[in-house]
Amino acid sequence: MFRVLIFFMSILPAFCFAYSKPILGPYETFSIEEGNIHFVARIDTGASNSSLHAFDMHVVGGEAKRKKDNIGKMLRFSTENRDGKRVELQAPIVDVSTVKNAQGTESRYMVELTLNFAGDARKVRVNLRDRGHMDFRMLIGRNWLEGHYLVNVQQLPVIGARAPIHIVESDLTYDARIDTGAVENSLHATHIHIHDADKDNMENNVGKLVTFTTANEHGQSAEVTTRIADTSLIRNAQGSEIRYMVELTLGEPGKEYKVLVNLKDRTKMRQKLLIGRNWLEGHYLVDVDK
Repeated sequence: MFRVLIFFMSILPAFCFAYSKPILGPYETFSIEEGNIHFVARIDTGASNSSLHAFDMHVVGGEAKRKKDNIGKMLRFSTENRDGKRVELQAPIVDVSTVKNAQGTESRYMVELTLNFAGDARKVRVNLRDRGHMDFRMLIGRNWLEGHYLVNVQQLPVIGARAPIHIVESDLTYDARIDTGAVENSLHATHIHIHDADKDNMENNVGKLVTFTTANEHGQSAEVTTRIADTSLIRNAQGSEIRYMVELTLGEPGKEYKVLVNLKDRTKMRQKLLIGRNWLEGHYLVDVDK
């Protein structure tokens, strides 16, 4: 249900009163009008476009070798929600999206579908991917949110989809992506060296000193030494991996606080720092238009 502005204004500081858009939580129930099927969707400000679980994809009339040569053709595909309801849908291919993540890049077909939240039904581009192993089979990206909604992991001050975030330990400021689809923060880190490392069991390195190099989007770099606080199992469309986590002090300049961050070589990624829900919860509301 919509949480109306009068409630929003009653709990936020005075400087947020100018915001007049309704608020979405970190996940909400959406339906696809074309198939009359419901999904519990992750609200993901880190994604440009919305995404849907899809399998058994067939281009009507035959698929060209290059995906882009299929733009304009009709695509038939199936989708299934967590309750086991399965429908077959058909829509024209409107584009091919290139999705970048820590594992590399992949191309996905995009179609236009009508996504409905509490009576607000709008047709947007949706990329199709087998998400059967993921926690959420639908992601709602910025193309559905922009101009319409705020995203609220709790009710607090507003931050945009990108923001300058300073890390005290590196003394660098990053042009960070604010990503409500991510459980935790992720920092670009290379040349990771663990003092007295156990090379066979990552868990045995928790508590040991680690030194790594990090760099921001402007090429400014720094070396950081701290202790490994934990390990984290990261799941995404490409599979899963285990990453080391460290505690760092980060936030908007002058408003930093300590939080866990996983370390990953993000050389191929545009943003070198991704801010997830473990930094946002209890501190910020996300407005992708800001």
